[in-house]
Amino acid sequence: MVTHRYRDAVARLRRAIRNALKEEHTPKEVAGSFSIGAFITMLPTLGTGLILFVVIAALSERVSKIALFSSVIVFNPVVKWGVYAASFALGVAILGPVDDLSTSEVSMSAGSDIVARLLLGNLILAVAVTPISYVASYRIALRLPDTHVGEMIEEAVDELVDERPAR
Repeated sequence: MVTHRYRDAVARLRRAIRNALKEEHTPKEVAGSFSIGAFITMLPTLGTGLILFVVIAALSERVSKIALFSSVIVFNPVVKWGVYAASFALGVAILGPVDDLSTSEVSMSAGSDIVARLLLGNLILAVAVTPISYVASYRIALRLPDTHVGEMIEEAVDELVDERPAR
């Protein structure tokens, strides 16, 4: 029974990946999808951004699922720490330093002040990164059909999701 459920889940995943790769989108749709994903990923959503991605992908056929979810790869958890540091620094530059905040001792009373600076900085960075990510992904999407990268990606995914014999 467990192996049957596992095989069903793998089959659904395989179909979803193949369908996502077969999607036909214009370069503008790909760029728009990636930039929406970049905006959401830059915000401190605490993982709820992925839920929002699923909702966006389900509601619109014009959204490239591959481009949308690839923003998570670009702005991965390792990169996010740098984004948070830059966001906080930007927030401090705009709102001023947090009283009684030192690197060795952070008081709970400063929590809302820290969050305000972080959120302001994140929002500014997200707004700044969105058009940059649109232009970059648009240029890539224009050039991608002229390369063999798309075919190589499809072959690699086929190899990953093809059924392997049971051990």
